[in-house]
Amino acid sequence: MEAKKKKGINVGDSKVGWIFNVQSRWFVGLVFLFSSFVKGVDPMGTSFKITEYLTTWSFFGMSFEWLVPMATVMAMGLIVAEFLVGVLMITGAFRRLGAWLLALMMLFFTCTTLFDAITNEVTDCGCFGDAVKLTNWQTFWKNIVLDLPTVWIFLSQNMRRRRRFERDVIITGFAIVSMVIFGVYNINNEPCIDFRAWKVGNQMVEMDDTLEVKSYVTYRNTVTDETVEFPSSDLVKYMEDPEWEATWEWESSRVEDPHQIKADGFSMLDHDMNDHAQELIGSQDYLLIATIHHLEKVDEEGVKALKRALEYTGGNEMQMVLLSSALPEEMESFLYAHGLDAMEFYFADATAIETMLRSNPGFILLKEGKVLGKWHYKNVSKLQDRLVEIE
Repeated sequence: MEAKKKKGINVGDSKVGWIFNVQSRWFVGLVFLFSSFVKGVDPMGTSFKITEYLTTWSFFGMSFEWLVPMATVMAMGLIVAEFLVGVLMITGAFRRLGAWLLALMMLFFTCTTLFDAITNEVTDCGCFGDAVKLTNWQTFWKNIVLDLPTVWIFLSQNMRRRRRFERDVIITGFAIVSMVIFGVYNINNEPCIDFRAWKVGNQMVEMDDTLEVKSYVTYRNTVTDETVEFPSSDLVKYMEDPEWEATWEWESSRVEDPHQIKADGFSMLDHDMNDHAQELIGSQDYLLIATIHHLEKVDEEGVKALKRALEYTGGNEMQMVLLSSALPEEMESFLYAHGLDAMEFYFADATAIETMLRSNPGFILLKEGKVLGKWHYKNVSKLQDRLVEIE
């Protein structure tokens, strides 16, 4: 009796097709594993990015802000889905499921990043978290490159192979459970790997007084459209050339101050809008900063952590300040209501604080401009242990 032919497209049945299928799976799988890992390290960062999309995008007058409370759950769903696709690609488990998940995700990513590139409403898609920064057009073309092997994987999903259902179930279950555990751990702690400016060990302010402020200017040639940048002090030399003013025009200028905070857009403003960031971060003494990026989301456990930290630093004569994005009257009301009115506080942009610490509230210890430690409010006991060490 003639055997029944397997239904579906079997473009991968040849030896060459099989080899290309394996290479495609490994290529796409590794990209998805890397993408999911750098997001899984920092699920709250992914949640903030999803929130940005939900509050920025609208279609035909329909807003997505009602989904904002689900941003963290959506972030975990995205991270787990990416990790699962990566594992399925590498192991070859549940090929049809993996091929369909991959195709649907790449269709969504490609359309989303194309819209992003055209509108530029969200300037950074966060596809690789804070580990790798790409422009919107770079992200779109990256997805186009991934679309090519994705099409092949989808068309060759019926390629003959030995079925191992139990093995595939174990692999799939392990992938989902392991990434959920990993992501939840990083939600309840500061990210285990930090790709941001405020990483432990980073020098946020240079303390060398011999370092000088340098200024640069950029000029454009009106004939060739060439641009050159040089120190402002050299401008006099160029101006001595009579042809200079005729063919070159000022384009821009910039200043390099080695003593500025090495974090874009960071400030610590008082009630009168005076910025104290440089003097506080560069303090010769230990400084503990408690951060609150969203005052309305601080829970009872977070308030208790603030009280414990304030009591300990007050008893040991260590400076502690609070940095928040809330309005002055809101901050004063909050501190008074919870018996924290003795705490010195400053203001900063919510995004700058979120970049500093994901926890709400969170704690960061500095001395002479160097980050010595960062703690989630749920780990306030570990913070106290560290403060005991430096007494």
